[in-house]
Amino acid sequence: MSKRTRISAIGATGLAVALLCGVAAGIGGFTFVYARGGSYLSNDPAACANCHVMQGHFDAWTRSSHHAVAGCNDCHTPDDVVGKYVAKASNGFFHSLHFTTGEFPEPLRIKPHNRAITEARCRGCHAAIVAQIDANHREGHALACVRCHANVGHLR
Repeated sequence: MSKRTRISAIGATGLAVALLCGVAAGIGGFTFVYARGGSYLSNDPAACANCHVMQGHFDAWTRSSHHAVAGCNDCHTPDDVVGKYVAKASNGFFHSLHFTTGEFPEPLRIKPHNRAITEARCRGCHAAIVAQIDANHREGHALACVRCHANVGHLR
């Protein structure tokens, strides 16, 4: 390989790296400046209303029986720190993708994985009463908290 070919190969690689860094910086800047991405790392429920599509859910939470004792993360993310931020990152990515493209269902519906997280969080906070309720049901026929108490977290 000649010296000129090596320099041109290094130049092309450097250009590709610079381009990728620029794209990453642009997306990162958009996410953390314009879209207030840093706020999603907090526990502030108002961060969930950064996106206008979620404003109705935030308003409904402020009228709910749980608003004084539980925020969004208390019900919608796992209890452990790693699980919490993995869920926040995954949900944040897909929420921004769907809200940016406009491809989301109306009305918004919780995904099965996130419903399971919410169910686990209900059962964790209300373990004593849930154990009594589950004791009266046949094996394999446990009730879902959010099926009967759908308005507890977001009063409609």
